[in-house]
Amino acid sequence: MAYSQPGKTRERVYRWVRDRLLTGQPPTIRDVQQAFGFLAYESARSQLEALVAEGRLVKAEGKARGYRLPDRNQPFAVPLVGRVQAGALTTALEDPEGFITVESRFPHSDLFALRVRGKSMVGASILPDDIVIVRRQAMAEHGQIVVVLVGDEATVKRLKIVNGRPELHAENLDFPPIKPPPSELRILGRVIEVRRYLEEPPLLTAKG
Repeated sequence: MAYSQPGKTRERVYRWVRDRLLTGQPPTIRDVQQAFGFLAYESARSQLEALVAEGRLVKAEGKARGYRLPDRNQPFAVPLVGRVQAGALTTALEDPEGFITVESRFPHSDLFALRVRGKSMVGASILPDDIVIVRRQAMAEHGQIVVVLVGDEATVKRLKIVNGRPELHAENLDFPPIKPPPSELRILGRVIEVRRYLEEPPLLTAKG
């Protein structure tokens, strides 16, 4: 389990680099270091690498000015792997139903979809039977909506860091916060999209 405080500096770095790229002036790591006053070259490099890992930048190896914005997203299929509880914790299920078409800047191998049960996240407009698109990642920031395992049970909640410890908060006053021991908490991914269908969603039976 891992988590971090909000990446305000990273967001500022992203916006600055994006603006440079959009004007045809790709920056070097040294440019970023100087623009933000980082004492260490490695600090600037780590900010850029984190943006690459998040899918917000693409890096061409071996080039000093090798960072660029991702290409326009193309649709691809991600697996709908089962259900996750959005109320009390429930045993995690992986029961593939098919595949959902997604457009994302993230690689298809990083994504999966889950069907939600329960009403604990209604305040975040996540209702029973909604489908959430989840990016696989072991880290998340304070305030993000995540899918987590506590022991062998899964749930979707908002992650909050309180006095340095992780808590899982519902968006429904009927559900109290969950305060698991850090050693028992594993972040599976961050919710990046919520889908709601009036009829059964159109599922692909095979990826391709």
